[in-house]
Amino acid sequence: MKRRKFHLLGASSLLALAAGKARAATSAQVAMLQTTLTPTGAERAGNADGSIPPWTGGMNTMPAGVTSGQGLMPDFFSGEQKILSINASNMAQYDDRLSEGVKALMQKYSDFRIDVYPTHRTGCAPQWVYDNTAKNATTAQLAQSGARFGFSNAYGGYPFPIPDADPNAAGAQIMYNHICNWFGTWVARTVATHIVDNGNLYLASGFTDNYLNCYYQPEGSFETWNGFIFYDRVNFVAPASNLSEQIVDYTSMNPLTKPTEAWIYLAGQGRVRKAPELEYDNPEASANGVMLTDENGVFDGAIDKYNWKLLGKKEMYIPYNSNKLFLATPREAHLPNFLNPDLVRWELHRVWVVEATLAPGERHVVPRRQFYFDEDTWLAVMSDGWDANNNYWRFVMGSPENRPDIPATAFVGNANIVYDLQGGKYLTNGTPWNASPYNADINFSPQSMDIFNAQSLAAQDQY
Repeated sequence: MKRRKFHLLGASSLLALAAGKARAATSAQVAMLQTTLTPTGAERAGNADGSIPPWTGGMNTMPAGVTSGQGLMPDFFSGEQKILSINASNMAQYDDRLSEGVKALMQKYSDFRIDVYPTHRTGCAPQWVYDNTAKNATTAQLAQSGARFGFSNAYGGYPFPIPDADPNAAGAQIMYNHICNWFGTWVARTVATHIVDNGNLYLASGFTDNYLNCYYQPEGSFETWNGFIFYDRVNFVAPASNLSEQIVDYTSMNPLTKPTEAWIYLAGQGRVRKAPELEYDNPEASANGVMLTDENGVFDGAIDKYNWKLLGKKEMYIPYNSNKLFLATPREAHLPNFLNPDLVRWELHRVWVVEATLAPGERHVVPRRQFYFDEDTWLAVMSDGWDANNNYWRFVMGSPENRPDIPATAFVGNANIVYDLQGGKYLTNGTPWNASPYNADINFSPQSMDIFNAQSLAAQDQY
């Protein structure tokens, strides 16, 4: 396979890619967050030919006629025409801008394509998140036990907006930026997981997801933070066999000092039990085995199974500004082998490319992965995965959604797609759709902390 070409672009020249201990950003580097870099660490400038525009603040105000908290946002760019379409017949012309997974889909399915549209840098966050990000740049530290074991001294903003010069430290830092991405302080919405297997579409699960973003509370601080990134409460509403099943999950980034905790309530058993299997490469509970737990939102949970290495930064075609996809019904969106290309918007963006290889003594069914992180949001928008025989296996892609009412461009509901290229099936996970109840209003209002009390799960059985 052709060796990938990576380039250090603009502000990424901060990365000398020299070995060494991770260091906090200097005052001169932090000052760049107000000048040549965005407040979260992306390059403000566009690219040389203008196909990537400069960042001018993102989509941080509500357009006329749009209501805060409405379930589905409109397609804000519906009047645009695609720039080009790429499929198996012309993919070689764009090889360096395509992930291995996109190319694998094109090679496997002659009718798979991606439609590329003009780039819009919609990523944004509130000012208090920007302020905390600047503070974190000077204080955040990787765990003394190793980069893959967590971080400290950061809160309420991206922990590492200016990655370290050491590519091994920088790879882990960028992953923590993804896991600590900004998607609001509280979010509750009803979403669905669908699977297409042998060309047949079926609903794997429907559930209401309630997130408390513990790491992003305006009144909080690192000193008062409890160490969990977020609390998640899942109430299953479909199919009938899953009614009353509930999950509470406390996600942590420091597996040695504060491991992730999870509990599950199974109505058939009428009891609550600890659920340590809701991590890493265990099958995701709501996905009938098609998706791994740590593939939620492209990647979710502790990163200690892998060593992480930054390979560089480059321009790539990635899924972005995906509102149009969610305005479709599940039947319209899911074709027999892949998502309907008419509904998936791709844009050219700069991405950080990070390789994950299995750490010594660790086990995972996907021993090697490669991730692509959007520079404006730090979201891992795509990942490639190889099996133990180094055969290509899994392509995971996210669906960044425009939510000016947060404001953010984010995975609001952990929306992602998993393609099993060996098994010939795929899944859309945690996705709102234009079908009741999955187009229900989204709720950003603070809720009672009682919903995250695992001991109350059985008492809250509604069926």
